[in-house]
Amino acid sequence: MTYPEALEYLYSFVNHEKEDGYDYKKSFRLDRMRRLAAILGDPQKSINSVHIAGTKGKGSTSAIVASILQNAGFRTGLYTSPHLVSVRERIRIDGSLISEDDLARLAGILKSAVGEMKDDIPSFFEVYTALAFMYFKEKKIDFAVYEVGLGGRLDATNIIEALVSAITPISYEHMDKLGTTLRKIASEKAGILKEGGVCIMAPQEKEAESTIEDICNKRNVRLIRIGRDIKFKEISTGDTRQVFDVSGLCGDYLSLETSLLGYHQVVNAATAVGIIEALRFRNVPVKDDSIREGIRCARWEGRLEIIRKDPFVILDGAQNKASANALAQAIKRLFKYKRLILVLGVCKDKDIEGILEELLPISDPVVLTKSNIAERAMEPSKIREHIRRKDKTVVLTASVKEAMEKASAIAMPDDIILATGSLFVVGEIKEAMAGREYVQK
Repeated sequence: MTYPEALEYLYSFVNHEKEDGYDYKKSFRLDRMRRLAAILGDPQKSINSVHIAGTKGKGSTSAIVASILQNAGFRTGLYTSPHLVSVRERIRIDGSLISEDDLARLAGILKSAVGEMKDDIPSFFEVYTALAFMYFKEKKIDFAVYEVGLGGRLDATNIIEALVSAITPISYEHMDKLGTTLRKIASEKAGILKEGGVCIMAPQEKEAESTIEDICNKRNVRLIRIGRDIKFKEISTGDTRQVFDVSGLCGDYLSLETSLLGYHQVVNAATAVGIIEALRFRNVPVKDDSIREGIRCARWEGRLEIIRKDPFVILDGAQNKASANALAQAIKRLFKYKRLILVLGVCKDKDIEGILEELLPISDPVVLTKSNIAERAMEPSKIREHIRRKDKTVVLTASVKEAMEKASAIAMPDDIILATGSLFVVGEIKEAMAGREYVQK
């Protein structure tokens, strides 16, 4: 296959990330994923791995862990989702994206394997996860860090046997699929925990925490709690970096620095330290200097990402009430500004009321938009119906490119343009800011 042919083939599979309304328990099946992996020779079994689930921060935490392992001298794979601009972003080794040639070649192998499955056709995420397994095995990496796509228990990544698993903060999301209570959602997320394993748990709401504890007890999983077993303390913060201390099980790590902004990123970094310490229990040698440098070097796009100044243009993928709250608190703490122009686009299955509850109080004009690639994107007119405050100027747009043009036209140098609500929107804005129309690639 050529690279364009590979993309056409991969995007021919049903993509639940964009699809509107599907049956989670019928659509997500580990037996199908195991069958596909078996046809390919179970490449995932030859790789030491870390597995990370959660609602908030699982992508950032995965990126920090991968950065630390890379700085420790390990050849490290990172598998995340969704992507912002290019599907190649989902699969990286030592920070480098999978090449177009490698992706195309492996897609050809996948096509043959999928052909053996006859009428039991996998989804886009299942096929792409299998491609990551193959790529990591072929490149003989030392470690792979896998971010769960959705949920955990039925996620395609859950056929791995991880050395360490982690659960980042859990909040209400995908309630039509994962459940309407934190207990049900946490149970799905904790489905990645295997018998006799190790779990690093970020700070949780009480209901989620007790659920994870119960599952750890039933499965004989060693539970390490961030904030209790591993403590952290923010020292200073600004609009370019944060400094913090972590007191771990293996020692103290003082004056750690990260360019990932927001208090929640300190939590994510502390969780990453916990994961690395747990790997040390598995006789994986990682020096303190590697932890320090890995955290300092870690980058993760689309999370409180500043892409322009005067005025500030900030992108963030917050897509539920808890993430929007963390974003609002970070904006208020880190930036000085006159007005905040909110560019907002969300998907239909998100808590639009909760997101607006957190973001409207810090916003002045509001520019509503929608992703042009997600079927489940909510129409701006429907979002408008949820904005009941009469003191807000609300502008409706048909595309993220138009939304950014409208926001830029009214922004002054001492304002902030904050674009959020969906990583699909963030990705399209990054393309629009580069002067290109968004295309899948």
